[in-house]
Amino acid sequence: MNIRLLFTVAVWLSSVSLSMAKAPYHSTYDQAAQQGPVKGVVVGTDGTPIPGATVRSLSSKRVATTNERGEFTIEAAKGEKLVVTFIGYDKQEVTVNGSSLNITLSGSSSQLGEVVVVGYGSQTKADVTGALTQLKADNIKQGVNISVDNLLQGKVSGVRIAQSSGEPGAGVDVFIRGVGSIRSGSTPLFVVDGVPLSNDNVSAGGPNFGLGSSEPKNPLNFLNTSDIETITILKDASAAAIYGARGSNGVVLITTKRGKKGDPTLTYDMYVGTSSVIKKMDVLSADEYRKAIKNPAYDHGGNTDWQDVIYRNGFVQNHNLSFAKSTNTGSYLASLSRLDQDGIVEKSSFKRTTARLNAEESFFDNRRLVVKMNLTASDIQETAIPNGNTAGSDGQLIIHALMANPTRSVYDSTGKYTNFNMNAHYNPAYLLSIYDDKTNTFRVLGNIEATLRLLPGLTYRFNYGVDKSTSERNSTIYPNITDRTPLGAYVQNNLSSLTTLVDHYLTYNKSINKHQFEVLGGFSYQKFSFSGTTFGVQGIAAQGTGVAPEYNPGYSGTSSAPSGYAQENELQSYFGRVNYNYDNKYLLTASLRADGSTRFGKNNKYGYFPSFALGWTLSREDFIKDITAISDLKLRASWGQTGNQEVPNKITQASYSLSTGSGYYMYDDHTIINGVTVNRTANPDLKWELVEQYNIGVDFDFWSSKLYGSLEYYNKTTKDPILNIPSEPLSPTTTVWKNVDARIVNKGFEFMLGSRLINTKDITWSVDVNGSTLSNVIKDLPVSELYSGSISGPGLSDVNANIYKNGYAAGSFFMLKHLGYDKDGKDIFEDKSGDGLINANDRQIFQGALPKFNFGFNSQLRYKKFDLSASVIGQTGGYLVNNTALDLNINSLASDRNVLKKYYDAGANISNAVQLSSLYLEKSDFVRLNNVRLGYTFSFQQVPWMQSFNLYVSAQNLVTLTGYSGYDPLVNTTKTVNGNQSLGVDYATYPAAKTFLVGATIKF
Repeated sequence: MNIRLLFTVAVWLSSVSLSMAKAPYHSTYDQAAQQGPVKGVVVGTDGTPIPGATVRSLSSKRVATTNERGEFTIEAAKGEKLVVTFIGYDKQEVTVNGSSLNITLSGSSSQLGEVVVVGYGSQTKADVTGALTQLKADNIKQGVNISVDNLLQGKVSGVRIAQSSGEPGAGVDVFIRGVGSIRSGSTPLFVVDGVPLSNDNVSAGGPNFGLGSSEPKNPLNFLNTSDIETITILKDASAAAIYGARGSNGVVLITTKRGKKGDPTLTYDMYVGTSSVIKKMDVLSADEYRKAIKNPAYDHGGNTDWQDVIYRNGFVQNHNLSFAKSTNTGSYLASLSRLDQDGIVEKSSFKRTTARLNAEESFFDNRRLVVKMNLTASDIQETAIPNGNTAGSDGQLIIHALMANPTRSVYDSTGKYTNFNMNAHYNPAYLLSIYDDKTNTFRVLGNIEATLRLLPGLTYRFNYGVDKSTSERNSTIYPNITDRTPLGAYVQNNLSSLTTLVDHYLTYNKSINKHQFEVLGGFSYQKFSFSGTTFGVQGIAAQGTGVAPEYNPGYSGTSSAPSGYAQENELQSYFGRVNYNYDNKYLLTASLRADGSTRFGKNNKYGYFPSFALGWTLSREDFIKDITAISDLKLRASWGQTGNQEVPNKITQASYSLSTGSGYYMYDDHTIINGVTVNRTANPDLKWELVEQYNIGVDFDFWSSKLYGSLEYYNKTTKDPILNIPSEPLSPTTTVWKNVDARIVNKGFEFMLGSRLINTKDITWSVDVNGSTLSNVIKDLPVSELYSGSISGPGLSDVNANIYKNGYAAGSFFMLKHLGYDKDGKDIFEDKSGDGLINANDRQIFQGALPKFNFGFNSQLRYKKFDLSASVIGQTGGYLVNNTALDLNINSLASDRNVLKKYYDAGANISNAVQLSSLYLEKSDFVRLNNVRLGYTFSFQQVPWMQSFNLYVSAQNLVTLTGYSGYDPLVNTTKTVNGNQSLGVDYATYPAAKTFLVGATIKF
């Protein structure tokens, strides 16, 4: 006989016998006859399903638990009372009056009842055992944010955002808990609606016309930030290990908006504003320059602020229209947006059009099959300026504007651009006029997800995703009077990428009395394909003559040989996770992921990444739960391992080429036969970089959210880093890709403290502050040191600022120590070697770029219909090499160029040679009023079809307090050497902008 049937009969018999002892027989019989399955759904006040809620019968003591869609089934009779409870929500009692129930729980003031997104599912914050932070749309809507990673600035402890450039749409560096790799970067894995994105470029890079090569733009700038519902940052290995090989730098989960319960909504968001340079560099004015120069020939009679010539007030506007609806069986949301931003440097711009459609529908009985579709398409048009980060000391726009003699004029007496008549130094306005660089990128990201309930508690989920992008970059420098490609040139770079994803996984939820289980197991396959082509024309027609080469490359000039490439790599994964909850007090999470990648050799193609975490909800213990001051209190501890596969394709395989340099004579006619050259030594034993992390944390909520937050301690160690190091003797190549025994250790404390200071009908005010410390050190590096951070400057070829060495932080600085000036203004350097000479042997290691402490402060105040929010960010304990200042050294006064005022005021001698020293090493400490927003919500009771109208003004990067002399202390120019990442070099970076906005949000 079926066990379930036996159990049902036993329960029925026991209830009958108990009822016979207390009541007439017919009453018990009638109730039992009315028993049947009651199905229901539990949601919050906003219509969001609540998974993990407990539904308990007061009479039969039967218990059910809601699944991830908030659904439950319980045996109950009509008139029977059920109690629904969930941490963070008020308990609710309902009476069964039919076969289905819709239950809405009101949220209490507790923070731990919040539903958060985790890998391949969702949990309540009360059930989370890993270190994660979730941001909602209301917390991330301030200011102009082209890319989603900018939204994290100052909002999350342990997360630091540094600009690689202030150019609209440019890339940013995201650091989660320090730097964990020497050469593989620090970018976390971004997952959009269940689709992991590749961190590879999706837009084409620019050529080097002698002004430096331009990097591709931010691959995340295709998302319309108004479409984002939540951003969840998984910081520790327990939270990120379910993503295995790609979670070593943390994981950022992005979910987009969907339709909600209630009437359909039509929303129009817009803002317009203006941007200007955040500050100007303090170079000599024309009058100051005339006093400083010794050679009167350098006074050209003009009075020009060259920063004013290239910088402008940039106009920005954004329009977003969306409509959404939720029905009993599904939901949908559609949006269309247009962002148009002028850069603060003349000619630069970013224009983006995006469209999104999210739809969900259910089928069969009680939503047995749920199908979701997410689709976004973006078209981006960008105009760039000649400001490449690989330029030398004399090769890009901003450095030319800063060095330009202020006594020169923009135009000569004939109305043409003034010709400086100098090699390696040009009129910056003229440079802008001869340069044209346009990029068009079209990207589509979409996925379809089907969830099928196979059995009670058992669901199967299928997810298929596609990420497709094409990019065309047309770069032109017209014939000119400089020594930089004087005959002119045109280059077209094309890039195409396609990523496909297939996920299959099963989830089983089961509740047995006080025991709750969730078991997840699945398979994932992702394929990445990239291809690119390049062709160009040399010696093109003069600007304004004929057809521009971007429209007709064959109009004039000599074509160069086209080139191209194509690459593919694949990732195959198996993963599993178990969540166990006993009595909502004791929590256990364990996961394991196996990843196989084609980037690794046959001997170590797979990596295995486990994690384990425990949680203890003390606030539910008898000895604490009656303490009214403690609303929620939970302890967490976790350990886990994640991997890193961000290395070039095919590096485990040997590479060969034919060349005449390795050739030989085979025949009497002395014809050289090409010989074989070994370009790369095979290493089939190459394996994954491994990141192991420990985390201890506590989440708390006191006095009904008068004080809430979390405290964390973490220790994150990278093992087996992959490096291209010198090879052993008799190797066919000088270097080889290997895992080395080195370790990179990041550890520190994090905190987030918040308070709902006031929570009344007319006034609400909440504040939060977050902060994190960081200690980084390299250990057991098998080579004496590695270098990075190439420096640009006259006579500074092959000079590097960063050093990776045992016992020091990643990217520490290596240079001479500047002690000041003697009585004649000559540089004084410390003779470290003591040999009486100042040379390379006297270089010293200085503290690096990684700040010791980062913090953020956020405040949200509402008074009746007014709302005021503000955000402050800052950092201390880090340094920057001001490579821009190095190019503006005192020596420039001897060569018809400008200098920074501080060097002249210090009495430096113009004959001082240019050397990398601590003279150019500056603290990057700062405090910034990052955002401030003031709004007012109008109510139109006489207009029933308008729900709300919020009008606001906003300012971004309003005030920055810092001692750093460069444009922005929150910067990190990409200056890699041999693939090793650079840290803390600032070289004439496109500066950040100060922005003022007026906007409105109208809901119908």
